[in-house]
Amino acid sequence: MLKFIGKSIHFKHIRKFASQNVCTDIENEKNVIIDKVGEITVIGLNRPTKRNCINYSMAKNINEALERFEADESSCAAVIHGIGGNFCAGADLTEFIKLDTKNLKKDKILQLELPLRLIKKPLVAALSGYAVAEGFEIALMCDLRVIEDNAVMGMYNRRFGISCANGGIVRLSSVVGLSRALDLILTGRTITAQEAFQWGLANRIVACGTALGQAIQVAGSLAKFPQECLLQDRETLYQSAFKQSMEKLLEYERKNAIKVFNEESIEGAKKFVELGIGRHGKTYDLKDKIIPDWEKE
Repeated sequence: MLKFIGKSIHFKHIRKFASQNVCTDIENEKNVIIDKVGEITVIGLNRPTKRNCINYSMAKNINEALERFEADESSCAAVIHGIGGNFCAGADLTEFIKLDTKNLKKDKILQLELPLRLIKKPLVAALSGYAVAEGFEIALMCDLRVIEDNAVMGMYNRRFGISCANGGIVRLSSVVGLSRALDLILTGRTITAQEAFQWGLANRIVACGTALGQAIQVAGSLAKFPQECLLQDRETLYQSAFKQSMEKLLEYERKNAIKVFNEESIEGAKKFVELGIGRHGKTYDLKDKIIPDWEKE
């Protein structure tokens, strides 16, 4: 049983969020589900057949869900989780490869945008399965991260020449420091739950299947405090960590990312979608193998 905000919430009540409304990826189905547990808003990413990969519709709904949470005076904190065993495996590359390579700057290439600002109230991420690429950026957008012991994170978009455009670089370097951020950003490697916890990237490690309940408990523990003071100290801490306007840094990251959205990015995405290259976080065989003449002979 979870206890917070002066109330008790049974785990069976929590588990319903992991199973309810799980839908196939059909147009007009809800790909983002919003629930409330007391003073906590629960935002569920709901494209389980795609490992909750973000398409244009889902990105729009995530932004709307966050705006609703910020405007909801009865909600003190929010939990973001993935339905179906994965948090989020990044952008839906099947949509990405349809972009017009001749008009990339004119195309709505960044319709997968996440907010380039500090959300007004605390966010807690409940991480399970894959939390990679844009999924990793969503996790970094949150204040606290509760990770299941078999979950993984990483900037998997490195494999396809797709730059970070949703604050991942700026936030990661502030959370883990320059050296470790360079390790993850440049190599695109997987980071396990245990290593993430050691680095301070994850705040709690929990058993498989329990991240959502534990994340709601963490979020609930924040709701009991005087909120005006908590929010002010939170904002001061963020500005202190970035040493300058966080919004300017995030905008700088996105502008740089747009410069390298080109045919290389599209071709990298096609290798994944059409050939399966780079699936499951693999970083080998990303380039065409050059066969020497002697071997051909």
